[in-house]
Amino acid sequence: MTLALVLDVFARYLHIFGILVWMGHNYANVIQNPAFKPAQPSNKETMSAAMKREHGTFRYASLVVLVTGIYMLWFRGMLVDALTLSNHAIVIGVGVWLGIIMVLNLWFVLWPHQKKVLGFIPASDEERIRCSRITFLSSRSNTILSIATLFFMVAGTHGLFLFD
Repeated sequence: MTLALVLDVFARYLHIFGILVWMGHNYANVIQNPAFKPAQPSNKETMSAAMKREHGTFRYASLVVLVTGIYMLWFRGMLVDALTLSNHAIVIGVGVWLGIIMVLNLWFVLWPHQKKVLGFIPASDEERIRCSRITFLSSRSNTILSIATLFFMVAGTHGLFLFD
């Protein structure tokens, strides 16, 4: 077995594990908080190390998924076709672009506001309450997009006949 093949298998399992962590966190959040509840005024207490670790694991899992997915497409010579939505890689490409949108949403919309809600960075009570709505909507957007993303990722290999 060649090193490239071993790396590909490792990337595949790391990709799946990252998806379970990232999407699992999204789905658990929907189950635990089915309706929007605005942040409450805080007494400025600091968040626990466990909360910081949970949110860090969740965020970095998204990067693991993105990097391993791009690596696997590159290894198969499909990266350019997937990103340009060309040839036989159109279906997986839609999944890739949805995944990229989700990562950008997480890092550049959800996380900056979530830091204020959780008290990781100082914010007034009014700002925390406003940011809680943004994080709720951003998180729900990622959860909804994850359903379509998983569909296109799986259909790219196991359901391509649906798009012929």
